[in-house]
Amino acid sequence: MQSTSLRKGENAGLLTAPVMLVVSVHGLAADVSALLLGTDGRVRSDDDLVFYNHPAQDGVSIAGSAVTADLVRVPADVDRLVVVVSADPLQPGGVFTSAPLLSITQSGSPVRSFTAPDFTSGETVVVLAELYRRDNGWKIRAVGQGYASGLAGLATDYGVDVESEPAATPARLLTQGRRGAGSAGPAVDLSKVERVAPGLLAPARQASKALVDRDIANRRAAVYLILDHDWHMEELYESFAVQAFAERVLALSATLDDDGTVPVVFSSGREPFLEEIRLDNYRGRIGQLHTQVDWGWGNVADAMRRAVGHYQDSGAADPAFIVTQVGDEPWDKAEVRSLLQNTASLGVFWLFVGFGRGKLAFYKNLNASASATFTNVAFHDASKNPGSVPDERFYAGLVDAFAAWLQR
Repeated sequence: MQSTSLRKGENAGLLTAPVMLVVSVHGLAADVSALLLGTDGRVRSDDDLVFYNHPAQDGVSIAGSAVTADLVRVPADVDRLVVVVSADPLQPGGVFTSAPLLSITQSGSPVRSFTAPDFTSGETVVVLAELYRRDNGWKIRAVGQGYASGLAGLATDYGVDVESEPAATPARLLTQGRRGAGSAGPAVDLSKVERVAPGLLAPARQASKALVDRDIANRRAAVYLILDHDWHMEELYESFAVQAFAERVLALSATLDDDGTVPVVFSSGREPFLEEIRLDNYRGRIGQLHTQVDWGWGNVADAMRRAVGHYQDSGAADPAFIVTQVGDEPWDKAEVRSLLQNTASLGVFWLFVGFGRGKLAFYKNLNASASATFTNVAFHDASKNPGSVPDERFYAGLVDAFAAWLQR
């Protein structure tokens, strides 16, 4: 039977029948495990972590490098199954470089395979795929997300109570980078990230390094996120590209504002929808929220007003760093320009981050002319797939102009 290769973020339908997922890892001792998750993205109990010491639970079983899920037997309160591979903690210095290969076999369907992009940031655990319910059936999504916090960190992120690994990461992390002459540079305390959201620890380290490198590690800001909910963004929500982007912004926020919360405004054709993403609920959060918002033509100006209003009502003394993801040109360009001018004196910095398939000339050209007066505005092109941009380059693009603005 013909084999089909899945790309990162791509999904495919499954029959409601047993499916086998076999993991192949080269050059590294690794363990395979699975997590059974409810609609809240967390396990129902510690028994929902299926691994070599607990090899079966509710129709899901582990045998060596293979996970078998009998989808008929999976209880109705299990919304997703996550397949994970982790470096053996007894192998010193063991990290993933070449990505594992996942083969998906189900009787009556073509064999599918998935190989994630290679890893470069010391990842010790990889979420390879997730099986999820959709329209009274099941689908599989190729994920390929790496983490540097180990299986214990990932399991804790999903709500599993596990013992600490033998060589635990220190609670206080010192971020080193380029510093000004005579400046010692402050320690960046990421213990809250490690404790509450260890899956974000690696990007938070990169974010804090970016701040230290630009001599703003001791500065604080209220981070906001505006997301385009135009109809053409549907595929990027479906492929988890927007979720991954929001997670990286949340990791940056953890280094600028220790409350672990980012207000999120969805820009659509109707009233902007404001919610929040937090260190303790970020898993699948964007997917849960965006289904409550209608698709439409992105009303960026209204979303900007909503974010500024929330910032002013909060009474925050620190400046606002409003990361505004845009996928196409705004239809309300005059209103957007007016808002940018009117918020320059309010301590608000706007970073428009472009990714998607639309035209972005308006945002790219905001400060292109010599007469441009938007001192509190920058644009960053994150490419059509920001998930493929390494953390170091991603955070450089996010904080470069912000740092220059703070230092004026």
